[in-house]
Amino acid sequence: MMKLNSQFFTKYMLLIGAVAGLSSCEKFLDIEPPSQIIPENYLEEESQLAAYTIARYTELLPSHGNWSYGTFGNDGGTDNMVTPSVNNRYVPGQQRVAANGGEWSFTSIFQANYYLNTVVPKWKAGTIFGSSENVAHYVGEGYFLRAMAYFQKLQTLGDFPIMKTTMNDSDPALLIEASRRSPRNEVARFILSDLDSAIMLLKVQAPGGRKQRIAKHAALLLKSRVALYEGTWLKYFKGTAYVPNGPEWPGATKEFTSNYQYSSGGIDQEIDFFLTEAMSSAQVVADEVALVENTGIIESPANENPYFNMFSAVNMSTYSEVLLWREYSQSVVTHNVPVNSQTGNYAVGTTRSLVESYLMANGLPIYATGSGYQGDDYLANVRANRDGRLNLFLKEPAQRNILVNRGAGNAEVAVEPTPQILATNWEQKYTTGYALRKGLSYDGLQMNNGQGFTGSITFRASEAYLNYIEACYEKNGSIDGKAQGYWRALRTRAKVDPDYSKTIAATEMSKETLDWGAYSAGNLISPTLYNIRRERRSELIAEGLRWMDLKRWRAMDQMAQTPYHFEGFKLWGPMKDWYQASALVFGASNSNAIVSDPARSAYLRPLEIQGSSLGYNGARFTMAHYLEPIAALHFILTSPDNSAATSVIYQNPGWTTAGGSAPNGF
Repeated sequence: MMKLNSQFFTKYMLLIGAVAGLSSCEKFLDIEPPSQIIPENYLEEESQLAAYTIARYTELLPSHGNWSYGTFGNDGGTDNMVTPSVNNRYVPGQQRVAANGGEWSFTSIFQANYYLNTVVPKWKAGTIFGSSENVAHYVGEGYFLRAMAYFQKLQTLGDFPIMKTTMNDSDPALLIEASRRSPRNEVARFILSDLDSAIMLLKVQAPGGRKQRIAKHAALLLKSRVALYEGTWLKYFKGTAYVPNGPEWPGATKEFTSNYQYSSGGIDQEIDFFLTEAMSSAQVVADEVALVENTGIIESPANENPYFNMFSAVNMSTYSEVLLWREYSQSVVTHNVPVNSQTGNYAVGTTRSLVESYLMANGLPIYATGSGYQGDDYLANVRANRDGRLNLFLKEPAQRNILVNRGAGNAEVAVEPTPQILATNWEQKYTTGYALRKGLSYDGLQMNNGQGFTGSITFRASEAYLNYIEACYEKNGSIDGKAQGYWRALRTRAKVDPDYSKTIAATEMSKETLDWGAYSAGNLISPTLYNIRRERRSELIAEGLRWMDLKRWRAMDQMAQTPYHFEGFKLWGPMKDWYQASALVFGASNSNAIVSDPARSAYLRPLEIQGSSLGYNGARFTMAHYLEPIAALHFILTSPDNSAATSVIYQNPGWTTAGGSAPNGF
C-alpha cells in the first residue's frame, strides 16, 4: 500500500474511496454526475488536491501486484516471457468482440476532467489555500494523469474521443456527439499538450522529496514515450487502415472525419513532428539524470551493486535513475514482489529468444566468429562472458537467494534449485527453465508470502536514453553525437564493449529471427535499427514495455503465415540429466505429458506439450490484434436509433460490431 501523508490521509480517505468507485452507468460515455458524490466545497486547499491525485496513481500507473511476478512479469505473452497458457492474441479467432465493457471506458478520464475543471479555475483565481508552488504542482499532476489515461486508450484503441470537460447524461444528443472518435495522431497531440502543461507546472522535486509523487522528469519521460510511440506507429502502419487517411481507414466512413487533413501537412510531416518531440523531451532527462552504477557484483548482502539492488530496494529514493516509485507498507500484507527468489517467477518463463538476443561482453552476437559463446548445454555456459545484464539477472542453480535474515521467511529457498519445470503449481513452476533474478531481494524478511515490502519502480531514466537513440535514428537515419554518447553509456554500464559499430558489423539478420523486434511490417529491418531495439530489450527486460514496443514497431505481421514457437532452455541436452528420466513424460496424445517432445525441438516448448493445446502448432497473429475491438453495446448507445449502423463510433480495423464475432477471416 502506498504511504500517504498522515495529515490528510484519514480526513479524505472515505471521500477519495467514493470518487475512485465511480462506476459505469452503461450509458454513452460511461460517466456519473460528480454532484451526486463530491461536495461543493471540496478541492479548496492543497492537501485535498494532493489526496485526490494520489488516489488515481494505482489506477493509472503500473506497479507490482500480489501473488504474481508483479511488474516484472508484465512481459508475459510476448517473445520475452511466456506463461503455461497461450495468450488469445496468438490464436486468431479466440479473441471476440465483447457484448459490453472493454476498453471503451471513460472512468479515469472523467475523474481527471472533474479534477481539472474544478481546480484550474480556482487555481487561476488564486483561491486555493496552501503553498502556491505545491498547488501548481498538484494541478500539473492532474494534467499528467489525464495524459496517462489517454495514452492507455491510444495504445489499445487508437482513435478515441477527446474530452476536456465532465459531462452528465441529461442530454443524450450531446453525449452521442461527444463520443465521436478523433484520429489517433490528434489524440497523441492532445496527450503531448497535457504533458506540456504538466511539465510547466510540476516541480523537479515533488512535495515530500522521495520520488513517490509525479515530478517534472517523469512527465518529460512520458512525453518522450508517447511521442516515440505515435511517431513509430505512423511510420510502420503508414499505408494501412491503422492510420488516418490510410486505405480503408474506418474514420473515412464518418462525416466528421471523412475529410480529415493532418495539421502538419501529411503523414510524413506528422511522423517527423512526433519523433522530434520524442528526442527533445528525452534529451532533457538523459542529460540531467545520471545512470546508476553497475559494479557487476551479484551476491552481496550490502549495497555493493546499486544497479542490481535498485530493482528490489525498500527505499528507492536514493537511486538517481528512479524517477517515480511506489512504496509499500511493511504492516499491510498485500505485496509479493520478491517471491521470484523462491520460484520460477510465478510461472512467467523467460524465453530462449530473449536469452539468445543478449550480446557477449565483447560486444559480439553469440553466433559471431570469435564471440566466445560457450553454448547452452548448461545455464552456467549461457551466462558466461555475456552482457552483464544477462549475467546479473538470469538465474543459475546453486546461486544464493537469501544472504541476510536467513530463516525469517516461511517459504524461503535460500539456494537456487535446478529449474522446477515439472512443477504443476504456478507458484513453483519454471515454465521455460529460464528464470530471472531481476527484482530479487537478498533479505529473508521479504520472503514471507504476501508480506514483502520492497518498492516498485514506475519510471526509470534509462528509458529516456533509449528513447532518444531510437527517435534519432528513426527520424534522421543516423546516430548523432548525443545518441552515440547515450548508447555508449548504457553499454558501459552493462559491462559490454561500448563500440556498438562492431556489433552492427557482426549482426546477421537472418540469425536474429527469434526476436520479433527484428521485424517491421513482416520484413527484417537493418542491423543498425535492430541493435537499437536490441539495446532497448536488454535494458528494459521484464519491466512491462515489450508489448507496447512490439505493437508500435508492427513487429508481428510475419506470424500471420509462419507460426512462432515459444521456447525455453535446452532441456533435451545434458540438462535432461537433472531430472529423472521417468518424469520427463512427453507425447502429443499422452494425457500425462509434462514436457514437450524432443522430436519437435531440443528446447523446451511450454505451449506444445499436449496436442489439444491451442498453442500446440505455434503462435500466430492477425493484424486486427494490433488494436482492441470496441464492445457491441457501445455502438447501440451512441446511435440515435439504437442501431450499430448509425452509431457515431466506428469499429477498429479487422473487427465487426457484432458481439461474439471473431476478426475478419476467422
